[in-house]
Amino acid sequence: MSGSVYTFAITGMHCPSCGVLIDDALEQVPGVLRAGTDVAAERARVEVDPAVCAGPDALLAAITGEGYGAVLVP
Repeated sequence: MSGSVYTFAITGMHCPSCGVLIDDALEQVPGVLRAGTDVAAERARVEVDPAVCAGPDALLAAITGEGYGAVLVP
């Protein structure tokens, strides 16, 4: 099943461990199918099941809850 994809610009990442931390937080959000963070590009790509996921606000909350800045990229 293919879902909706959101891309976020993320600030405050310093190393690959930051990306792993963000991916882990995103994968805890109900409805997330896949999360992939590219530290060098300062981006996270998240695929969700729109029938389950509350939407981009829930994903933003997961990222910012870990102490990083994030904005949805249109």
